[in-house]
Amino acid sequence: MNRLQAIRPFGQRIWLDNLSRELIASGELARLLADDGIAGVTSNPAIFYKAISSDASYQGELEVLKQNAALSAEARYETLVVADIRAACDLLLPQYESSQGNDGYVSLEVSPELSNDEAGTLAAARRLWAEIGRANAMIKIPATAAGIRAFQQLTREGVNVNITLLFSLPQVEAVWDAYIAGLSARLADGQAVAGVKAVASFFLSRVDSLLDPQVAAPHQGKVAIALSKAAYARYQQRFHGEEFAKLRAAGARPQFLLWASTGTKNPAYRDVLYVESLIGDETVNTVPDATLAAFRNHGDAELTLPLAMDEVQALLAEVEAAGIDLAAVGEKLQKDGLKLFEDAFTQLLKLTA
Repeated sequence: MNRLQAIRPFGQRIWLDNLSRELIASGELARLLADDGIAGVTSNPAIFYKAISSDASYQGELEVLKQNAALSAEARYETLVVADIRAACDLLLPQYESSQGNDGYVSLEVSPELSNDEAGTLAAARRLWAEIGRANAMIKIPATAAGIRAFQQLTREGVNVNITLLFSLPQVEAVWDAYIAGLSARLADGQAVAGVKAVASFFLSRVDSLLDPQVAAPHQGKVAIALSKAAYARYQQRFHGEEFAKLRAAGARPQFLLWASTGTKNPAYRDVLYVESLIGDETVNTVPDATLAAFRNHGDAELTLPLAMDEVQALLAEVEAAGIDLAAVGEKLQKDGLKLFEDAFTQLLKLTA
């Protein structure tokens, strides 16, 4: 069996962290779906900057759009990429339908400039959701305080959301609070909750890149995995316990954790470290092209996510005892991540100006 396909029996789905017009038009995305069992696609401003700046297939349409002075640079960008999101959604629609809405999603991010603007995030998310017009689309929103409030309201409205840039357990808990509150309000409104899907994107490699110089040698390259496993343990408690029982009985789906930033940045670490170490049921791992190719070549698919939990708790306790505030680390990494996306978005709009 294909090594990537071998992950599926453990209940995890692999999504591709890349999208471009060429990837769709060449048939490569369709091949990845068929051969590797890719079950979703994520995008971000950096991904689309690379695509639009290097893929000639955008240029003709962009020149036409630039002739319309009434369109802003952001409107031109959205026109280009919404078409790609729709096309990818259509390719993934058979998976969405055959899985009763569990698989087959494609994410598009709102402007990072709205990260602290709840009203602006809501307006942009509603607009993009309507423009894409696909049930298997997801609107990507950063997990700032404003973003989480917007997420709760969008969940109430039935909009699928990928809430992103999570780096700590308190951030994840706040997102789950909002999801459960949004679904509960939707149910109280008399609306169906069965069709709503959301994921919580927890970032890994950036955690270890920041903390490795600060932690003891035996803990290097292990903190992100430990945090992810701890988050999964909380997921099990919250979504398979009494708290979610009423919503589950009404057909609501749990908010899966999605492992993001899973390309290994430290060359001393195994290049599939953040895939092999976190395989488990009701999760997603979104991987860049290089990590996808590496796992296809030499990755081992085994159940690893729920294992060694005593060691996980001990490691996290030792890190905290050494004076590292993991919640504060999460806040710093989220701010840093927002800055990276804002910078990429600024560069992206220069292309479409």
